[in-house]
Amino acid sequence: MNKLDIFVKMLSGNFDNQEQYDSLKDQDENFPYCRHVNTVCNNKIIDLDPDFKGVFLVEESYYTAKGSTHASSHLFLFTEEDGGIKLTSYEVPEGYNKNDFTYDKMKDVKLADLKLSAKFTPAIYKEKDGGFEGGSVSMFSPVLKFTLFERFFVDRLEVSESMEVNGKRTFGYDVPIIYKRTD
Repeated sequence: MNKLDIFVKMLSGNFDNQEQYDSLKDQDENFPYCRHVNTVCNNKIIDLDPDFKGVFLVEESYYTAKGSTHASSHLFLFTEEDGGIKLTSYEVPEGYNKNDFTYDKMKDVKLADLKLSAKFTPAIYKEKDGGFEGGSVSMFSPVLKFTLFERFFVDRLEVSESMEVNGKRTFGYDVPIIYKRTD
């Protein structure tokens, strides 16, 4: 099994932070309950070359805080490059938005119709301590900075994301969100 296969196997599946949420909700009423559903979707990219070495994945994210749930989905391409794994972000396909895009709703799409995310700086993940870790910093606008750092293991995903406007954090938490595998 190559590094990309190992990486995608760690990342694919259903995850939530129920354990972490239960331990922190009394200390921080704003700490969210979160779920990730990560599904490989190469089968829905209809014109991939048979020798295509990358893996497309739909990441469905659901965040519940203060009684309200927010959905945000993404389409990522993972490729093996320079001893690491590269995450490239794509815009959700035409006809969807980040709130309603899911693997189950995704219809077949041509590779040529997919558009790279112009705002997201690709992330690089390297093997470390039995898993993979990495991330990137993206400038979504001249004043809006998105920072991503993640660690992936067989049993869990550790995700740190933050948004800053003019250097002031507007989104993110002091600790990584720890998603445990539920499937």
